[in-house]
Amino acid sequence: MGSVSRGRTLFNAATSHQNIVCGRAHQISALALVAATFLLTRVLDRLYCIPTPPSSSLPADFEESPAGSLFDHSGSLYWLRRFHGTSLSLKIYVYEKREVDGLRELMSGRDGKISAESCTKGQWGMQVKVHQLLLKSKFRTLKKEEADLFFVPSYVKCVRMNGGLNDKEINQTYVKVLGQMPYFRLSGGRDHIFVFPSGAGAHLFRSWATFINRSIILTPEGDRTDKRPISSFNSWKDIIIPGNVDDAMTTFKGPTIVQPIPLSKRKYLANFLGRAQGKVGRLQLLELAKLYPDKLECPELQLTGPNKLGRVEYFNHLRKAKFCLSPRGESSWTLRFYESFFVECVPVILSDQVELPFQNLIDYALISIKWPSTRIGPQLLDYLESIPDAAIERMIARGREVRCLWVYASELEPCSAMLGILWELQRKVRRFQQSVETFWLHNKSIVNRDLVEFHSWRTPLPLP
Repeated sequence: MGSVSRGRTLFNAATSHQNIVCGRAHQISALALVAATFLLTRVLDRLYCIPTPPSSSLPADFEESPAGSLFDHSGSLYWLRRFHGTSLSLKIYVYEKREVDGLRELMSGRDGKISAESCTKGQWGMQVKVHQLLLKSKFRTLKKEEADLFFVPSYVKCVRMNGGLNDKEINQTYVKVLGQMPYFRLSGGRDHIFVFPSGAGAHLFRSWATFINRSIILTPEGDRTDKRPISSFNSWKDIIIPGNVDDAMTTFKGPTIVQPIPLSKRKYLANFLGRAQGKVGRLQLLELAKLYPDKLECPELQLTGPNKLGRVEYFNHLRKAKFCLSPRGESSWTLRFYESFFVECVPVILSDQVELPFQNLIDYALISIKWPSTRIGPQLLDYLESIPDAAIERMIARGREVRCLWVYASELEPCSAMLGILWELQRKVRRFQQSVETFWLHNKSIVNRDLVEFHSWRTPLPLP
């Protein structure tokens, strides 16, 4: 028995030694495998990583909150790479009014008497400004065959307001214009851009749902279901753009016509400067101002007559409050929201359906307040009064950085509405375009239902 016991002891010792040796070997192999994997990963990263230009690099103190870090070290607007890429690279063809019969009427009226200069003024002036900025843009191309997108100029809001065309004429003229655009037919309108600058949105063109329901619409208005069965705005293809703030308040160079004043010198907690228009929210604010005249200023604006406020007087009133109230009017968007940033009062949105521009970049909770329109009353004033001045100052400071995106200036500026729009448009570019009425063959030829090649299509083209 003793020999058997000694044998077992020797066997166990040998096994234990073998386990120790194997364990060390496994550890060394595992460490070598980890090291090799790490080195291989680094090599692959270097091979496949797309370099970012220095001007687009992240600041050292960059935060995920876009409103807190809009610019890079060079002072250029920084767009989050995961949304927009590292640089602008697109080509836009701008239709000339002389090349398409009907464009002149959409821009100047049936008699050609409405000028672009007159249409530039007022809250709908972006219909002209976007067009004029694209004409000067370095991203404009004069060759249709190389264009990523096509811009269709039209000043129909201004033309209609000035009696240049009525609704029926606008509808007929748009249909005539579209029938002369082979590239519109080629893509079904998916790569064509239209500007509709008012609360009516694309409804200015009554047949929009039939003819341009796939096109890219630039508009400040995101909802009109209060008066229409459907909204013409689609968040997947369309782009919300800022309203047109008075140029004298948005200049990059030199002083503006009205300067902000310190919070300590502001007479009112809040104000609303606008017409009631019979709208419930606006009427509630007028009644609230009667109860709290020391906190809320709500003079009803006059558009004509001796009591009409001039633009200087208007902005002087607007700057007297810490908060600028922006209730819904005829539509969900209001120019007052954008104007408030230039007198440095915090905008309070009282329009539940409003859509705001450039949400990929801006965190609106850092620069504004949105309050339920169903709760307009003393509770709103109590809430605003509870906000410390230090918090208001922080919101104003962030808004001061963001407001350049409301200015319709060249994309060559470090920050502008046009630059923001171009970045948004770049996200709409497709490598390939198709429509119900286009077909393609093995040799890449694009043909119609009659197998006629694209270059031989003749206008006017049949429309849906």
